[in-house]
Amino acid sequence: MANPKQVFRRNTEWWNHVERSLVTDLLIHGEIKTTLERAKRIKSKAEKMITLGKLNTLASRRQALKYLRLIPSKVANKDSVQYLFDTIAPKYKNRAGGYTRIIKIQNRAGDNAKMALIQLV
Repeated sequence: MANPKQVFRRNTEWWNHVERSLVTDLLIHGEIKTTLERAKRIKSKAEKMITLGKLNTLASRRQALKYLRLIPSKVANKDSVQYLFDTIAPKYKNRAGGYTRIIKIQNRAGDNAKMALIQLV
């Protein structure tokens, strides 16, 4: 029987790291191409980050800082958290949810893995 802490034959720490990286990249670039399973896993996390950005309180900034990786974005040399709160969140001010979409694309050539394009709406 598989260890309940392991998902897809990886440990929890590895998945947490991958999710944080993918969510940060999604918020900075607007869309990323990844496997379908990873896209489904990060969709809810990305939407939670945008919801935190809409709140725009000190507590929500600290929660976002705790989760997102601090890498400089390509837009006006701002870090990922500042970009989330200043640029991304105001776009979704009047939207109640559903900030991301997953589009299935052609399978990967090497191992025939199901691929998806996840993007901000």
